[in-house]
Amino acid sequence: MESGTSAGDGDPTITIHVKFGGRSFPILISPDSTIKELKSLLQPLTNVLPRGQKLISKGKLLVDGMTIRESEVTNGSKIMLMAAHGLHQGDGPVLKQAQTRPVLRDGDASKSAKESKPIDADKIRRDLWKATGVIALSECNLQAIPDEVWASGNVRLLDLSNNAIEEVSFPVGSFHVQTLLLNANKITDESLRWEGMASMRNLTLLSLNHNHLTTLPPALGELTSLKQLRVANNKLTSLPNEIGLLRQLEILKVNSNRITEITASIGDCSALIEVDLTANLLSHLFTLPFYVQSLRLGNNGLKSLPSTLFKMCLQLTTLDLHNTEITMDILRQCEGWESFDERRRLKHQKQLDFRVIDSADFDEGADKK
Repeated sequence: MESGTSAGDGDPTITIHVKFGGRSFPILISPDSTIKELKSLLQPLTNVLPRGQKLISKGKLLVDGMTIRESEVTNGSKIMLMAAHGLHQGDGPVLKQAQTRPVLRDGDASKSAKESKPIDADKIRRDLWKATGVIALSECNLQAIPDEVWASGNVRLLDLSNNAIEEVSFPVGSFHVQTLLLNANKITDESLRWEGMASMRNLTLLSLNHNHLTTLPPALGELTSLKQLRVANNKLTSLPNEIGLLRQLEILKVNSNRITEITASIGDCSALIEVDLTANLLSHLFTLPFYVQSLRLGNNGLKSLPSTLFKMCLQLTTLDLHNTEITMDILRQCEGWESFDERRRLKHQKQLDFRVIDSADFDEGADKK
């Protein structure tokens, strides 16, 4: 009986043999899996971290982003694993234990055959998901979220970035998710089921960068544990009033959208310390959270700032207004400018002293003219 068949024979998996440390590991894997995924499977078997692994087939170094099929690795292929020094987990790489061949007694033959059975890559992956709660499926050419993701149980981190996912929905049991990464997919307003996401009461980081969203619904306000919201490079024209309900929100990244004004309710986000609104269509800014420390507003049509900006935002140390109508001369005339300037210089003084940043590049956050 063969240990694996090629995809062309109708079987979705093949068997490859990875040689390392005097041992050979038979791996059962899909031809559409990436080299990066193969390295993740080899980590618990060899104790070598993925970034410390070099896989060589037919004298060619295999590239992480390529699939098994693209790498011309076929059923029965032999791959050599070379480990970088120091990049390992636990006590170090798992090497061959004995140089001599043990004497087989009656009954040992079946045990030996069992030990040489190909390793089921899918089972290892599911077991890792269940044990860690971390599911990393970025760059896997997915068009939908696999059902096996939710079958694994307690999912804490789910990374589905850089795929071709359009329809996004979440089952009732997904409330354990704390980090959800859906960057660079094909998600639209209609294809994202916010009612399911709203049940994720433990969600602290939501990232939807590089999609096709034009609006964020009121249901966003139900994610009351959210600390980071990243929706850059979409087509958003505004933020919902309900964003003010996110009292634990610390980081808001909404750069490279089409936002024309900011809702006043953002002032209710009392924990917000970093706001990036670069490259939008803002012409005015009326309100900001008092405790904001970093504010990036470059590449907008801004002509003025709130008169109370420097007086009210007493922790502000980073301000970017490059490529707007607000110049350095206008900034210097704002009440409270001197205190802000002192804070930002104090923050970066060590970097200036040790020339980590060039004093010529350390401007006041706006253009000269």
